[in-house]
Amino acid sequence: MQISIGQIIEIIYQDKSRNISQRKIEIHSIRDGRIRASCLTTGTPRMFLAANILSWQPVQEKRHA
Repeated sequence: MQISIGQIIEIIYQDKSRNISQRKIEIHSIRDGRIRASCLTTGTPRMFLAANILSWQPVQEKRHA
């Protein structure tokens, strides 16, 4: 699987202090190993290092009947 611009994904991320968090983010850009995204968990813009993403999966869109 590949991450793409505009995609919403759920990540498990380890920050520089080695704290681990789980977040849903919307990807805005990917460049030089850095992912600029909106964190849907906190509602703030964030920059993530791709190397620090421990796990990710696409968020399944809910379909209405």
